Amino acid sequence: RTKMKKILQDLSLEELEAELTAQGEKKFRAAQIYGGMLSGKTIEELPAVPNALKEKLLQTYENAPVSVEKVFYSSDGTEKYLFRLSDGNIIEGVLMKYKYGYTQCVSTQVGCRMGCRFCASTLNGLIRNLTAGEILSQILVVNALHKGDPDLPGSGKEKRAVTNVVLMGSGEPLDNYDNVVKFLRLLTSEKGLNVSARNISLSTCGVVPEMYRLANENIPLNLTVSLHATADEDRKRIMPVANKYSIAEILKACKNYFEKTGRRYYFEYTLIDGENCDEAHANALAKLLKGLPCHVNLIRLNEVKERTLKSVGDKNAYRFMGWLEKQGISATLRRQIGSDVGGACGQLRAGYLEENPL
Repeated sequence: RTKMKKILQDLSLEELEAELTAQGEKKFRAAQIYGGMLSGKTIEELPAVPNALKEKLLQTYENAPVSVEKVFYSSDGTEKYLFRLSDGNIIEGVLMKYKYGYTQCVSTQVGCRMGCRFCASTLNGLIRNLTAGEILSQILVVNALHKGDPDLPGSGKEKRAVTNVVLMGSGEPLDNYDNVVKFLRLLTSEKGLNVSARNISLSTCGVVPEMYRLANENIPLNLTVSLHATADEDRKRIMPVANKYSIAEILKACKNYFEKTGRRYYFEYTLIDGENCDEAHANALAKLLKGLPCHVNLIRLNEVKERTLKSVGDKNAYRFMGWLEKQGISATLRRQIGSDVGGACGQLRAGYLEENPL
């Protein structure tokens, strides 16, 4: 493991200007460096920046905080990435292509300590948090990979591949709160990638105190909560976090989020065979959510070989959705994408680490 230098991508343009002028550099250099960095260049590759300044930067900052280790291409166009961090750790991400643009799923931690039974991210526990710049760099390198794709929506030279971002890769975003909020500010900044908060979704397993904090940050993104059960006892069986925060507390935090941001919220509900997907469960879920400004994303479980949980078939999944809709609950069944390349959280990294222990 190498000791890490600082990460240039952690800085906003204003912070970079302050840093450079304090070292006696000209202020305009900051914009040059920042522009190059936003287009996915390493420090060594920065155009128009004098070599002496590059060398000075390299003494303090990582040349490439995130690099693409491997890309897996799914038959449906989805791309799955293994990224290498500058300390040798491995994280993963996904790029999903839609007509309106590309959605990238980013990781916020190396590993995860939440211990949800259906997820592979948590198999080896939490290694460390990612910095804001490491989360941002996952998007910068993917944008660079897709620069000039002929089918990118939008126009002009500022066309960027990634239009939508979901914080649903490995890690619990609200367990790395400060770095994640800093990343969100960099991502939505007009001088940065300028991604609208409406195009960002953050998925949490329900860390209630941080859900309240997030509501006050003035970043009205789409808040998604992994629910996966309608009763606390059932939820505790699959999600250890349920021992700390009840479903009632989560719903209260969601209500507060809606009041503060005006954004409806989402619940993820993974259909697990024999666990949470019969008609009684659908009725309980409908009763719980009736009249709330929310939407339910139903997910067919991507089976993880280290876990015993089993998935449900398409017929049962659609039937469950029908039961919800009959009772006026807004719901969609997420299409399965990338499952032929280990599309679910943490599966790719877990498999890679088995073959290539760090």
